[in-house]
Amino acid sequence: MTAPLDGVRVLEAAIYAFAPSATAILADWGADVLKFEHPAMGDPGRNTAAWGVPASVNGVSHLWEVANRGKRAIAIDISKPEGKDILMNLVDESDVFVTNFLPAARRKLGIEPEDIMARNPRIIYARGSAQGPRGDLAERGGFDGISYWGRSGAAIGVTPPDFDIPLTMPGPGFGDLQAGVSLAGGISAALYRREQTGEGIVVDVSLMSAGLWAMGMTISGTSVLDTEVLPHQHHVDAPNPLVNNYRTSDGHIVSLAFLQSDRYWPEFCVATDKLDWLADERFTDSAARAANAKDLIALLDELFAQRTLEEWEKLLSGQDGQWDVLLPAGRVKDDRQAQANGYVQEVLHDGDGKVSLVAAPAQFDGEAPCLGRAPTMGADTDDVLSAQGFDIDAIADLRARGIVR
Repeated sequence: MTAPLDGVRVLEAAIYAFAPSATAILADWGADVLKFEHPAMGDPGRNTAAWGVPASVNGVSHLWEVANRGKRAIAIDISKPEGKDILMNLVDESDVFVTNFLPAARRKLGIEPEDIMARNPRIIYARGSAQGPRGDLAERGGFDGISYWGRSGAAIGVTPPDFDIPLTMPGPGFGDLQAGVSLAGGISAALYRREQTGEGIVVDVSLMSAGLWAMGMTISGTSVLDTEVLPHQHHVDAPNPLVNNYRTSDGHIVSLAFLQSDRYWPEFCVATDKLDWLADERFTDSAARAANAKDLIALLDELFAQRTLEEWEKLLSGQDGQWDVLLPAGRVKDDRQAQANGYVQEVLHDGDGKVSLVAAPAQFDGEAPCLGRAPTMGADTDDVLSAQGFDIDAIADLRARGIVR
């Protein structure tokens, strides 16, 4: 596999999903990622249940696997002098240091940018936060359900106005993984700059900044209209009936996205044997269809309900307008397009354990990364310490004193 980050050494001090998902992406792209955890507590992401999925199913913690596949792991207490020395020796050898610890914890542990970069001026220091490194809320923690989904306007924006309580995210880690993509991209840009200048740099991404980026066009739209929210797009009120969702006779949903509706409308009418619609003055062009949107939506609802999904797939494939099928998450892993591109891969564990993992979005030279399992707690502690010159007795002593695991 083409691995553009082959040879890049990443040291991770992070928990849960945001920053760890960024380093999982770097691992997909070929980086050697070493994650360190506290030997007693570990990363709480190992034992987190969410959205009705237990923390472990058949021995697999799916949240942990998503954000930590392809890494090595060392369990070390860096609050102890011996542990801190080991960490700093690893900093000497690393290209990137990634953390999402809160500022107070970073200061207490001595792993702020000035601490790490004083030891290795060429290192990229990547810092994930809830709401940014500056301002009154810089010291506050957060999660994607509030900092990404809530504070960005997404939660209110997606909720119908007649709902009393805003909708939640569609699933666990939704904002974490989007923010992780941004952090991985920032790190990659910083590595390029380091190659040009020889100097390290601090990279900052917050859950809030990633949420705002996702809502960027909504925010710009509210600004020019001088309003708090954009009009909610209900099915029956869609201004362009050809950008809407329709249910087939067997209960599936087909989504049309004919943004250039005047271009695709005639061909659609021919394909569906609705030539009378072409002559109907209510539907002659996009302006007419918008003025009579409710009438056309009702006709399209009736039309789509007359055929199965298989029939619609065959029919719509014969015209050029854009469309797709809406899938529940549980069917995506078996989707033929996802499989053809290696977007979703099944990773096997011991016994009956298995999990479907999504690869990093970017591919290189048309190759998908081969995803593997996430590490067990302290899986590589002995190997890492041995490489630093610790013998068996020295490692045993560190373990007996609780400094490593």
